[in-house]
Amino acid sequence: MYIFIKSYIMSDRSDSLSSIRIEISSARVTEGMSENERFQNLTLRPIIKFQNDLFVAVFKNYIKKHKNAFYDLSLERRFDYIENAIQKDIKFRNSLKGMIIGHFTLNEYEIYTQNSSALNKRMMNMVVARLKDHIQLFEAPVLVQ
Repeated sequence: MYIFIKSYIMSDRSDSLSSIRIEISSARVTEGMSENERFQNLTLRPIIKFQNDLFVAVFKNYIKKHKNAFYDLSLERRFDYIENAIQKDIKFRNSLKGMIIGHFTLNEYEIYTQNSSALNKRMMNMVVARLKDHIQLFEAPVLVQ
């Protein structure tokens, strides 16, 4: 009975996670694709798009926790700041990875563990690109009088 319940719960979780995934019509999957590229298009891209608002909020909080230094930078330096925050701040990077990995089904997690290093790099590159694409959302708050 325990095995049945455990199996049912895992299946239910996978179905629930899959049901909330955003479908990305431009995410092509072809026979010649590598396993990592396939995983990126079928799993990572939908999850990262789904989590976009959370990534923006988390990065705004990151800026605030680091004394708003981001706001004093030129546009080019802001892009560098985003890259450095994700590549060099291990705690921050791990937090972002957790926001993505937590949306994996068990099967996806198994695939992820086979090549986590390369997939982590893909994940973080995609998050960096997303944050850069939304740079206008990170303007300094302005007080209106």
